[in-house]
Amino acid sequence: MIIYLCKLLIVIFLLVDDLIRLGRWVVSLFTRDREAIAPEHPQITRSLFISQAALVVAAIPFASLIYGMIYGAFDYKVRRLKLAFSNLPEAFNGLKILQFSDMHTGSFVESHHLQRAVDMINAEKADIIFFTGDFVNNKTEEIYPFVEVLKQIKAPMGVFSILGNHDYGDYANWDRTEDKVNNLAALFEVNRNMGWDLLTNENRIITRNGQSIAIAGSENWGSFARFAKYGDLDKTTKNLDNIPFTILLSHDPSHWDAQVLKHNPKIDLMLAGHTHGMQFGVDTKWLKWSPIQYFYKEWAGLYRKGRQYLYVNRGLGFLGYPGRAGIRPEITVIQLTTKS
Repeated sequence: MIIYLCKLLIVIFLLVDDLIRLGRWVVSLFTRDREAIAPEHPQITRSLFISQAALVVAAIPFASLIYGMIYGAFDYKVRRLKLAFSNLPEAFNGLKILQFSDMHTGSFVESHHLQRAVDMINAEKADIIFFTGDFVNNKTEEIYPFVEVLKQIKAPMGVFSILGNHDYGDYANWDRTEDKVNNLAALFEVNRNMGWDLLTNENRIITRNGQSIAIAGSENWGSFARFAKYGDLDKTTKNLDNIPFTILLSHDPSHWDAQVLKHNPKIDLMLAGHTHGMQFGVDTKWLKWSPIQYFYKEWAGLYRKGRQYLYVNRGLGFLGYPGRAGIRPEITVIQLTTKS
């Protein structure tokens, strides 16, 4: 794939060169002084310049993609931010939450890379931890070799998780419907075994010093037709009218613009994943670009509409392309404060 992608870039340059040649040939048909159009001994021909430029341009993504496979896939980055809310109860002022997403454990060959990520997560000593979907690529059995590693993740106020589009077994071939049902049931059991609270269109009330906030977890819901819609936002946020602050976990960031902003002003912060930043792009303080932005308006980092926030985690694992070029795997640490 990498080789053919880079060849395609070269072909684009060569096509430009051919179009220039064609144009010169057409002009020459109507011009007597052909030597003036095509001198015999130029210092460097336009064709040679274009060919060399093509090689240089193609070498950049080639080197980047190879680097992303060797090193970038496990170059974990902790991203930190603070968010202030006027309606956050004082008891939760300074609450430290940690989010990670899209492990895709079926793409890991060995456990030591995931162990390093778990060590980084625990080192943050977050009050509460959220995992926002895609435990596996296709089947629950992919996570079994890593359960003991993931079981080490702990937080005083709990570890909460939701399902992503890959967790339902929709992309696997099943001999029987029963096998698919059992596959999902096994993932529920894995969460119980790890001590994680898997939220499926439901919520939990967290209380501290007599004050409360809500953690709501939606099943997967995306605005694109190719993704099944299992989420039920009304059910997910049921009985939360009297809770002053709500955090929604929803795997697909398109859920925010399609439903959350339009119908649920009670949701203060939504945490999502799903896009991976396409595992390829430019992600710096000055420039943030990836091909995924032409499909998702919100694809990486923090977004705000009015008083509501969305944070899209770039994912911890990888899928398809076995690496990350320019878009590093992410662990997000968010500190919530009370705005006076």
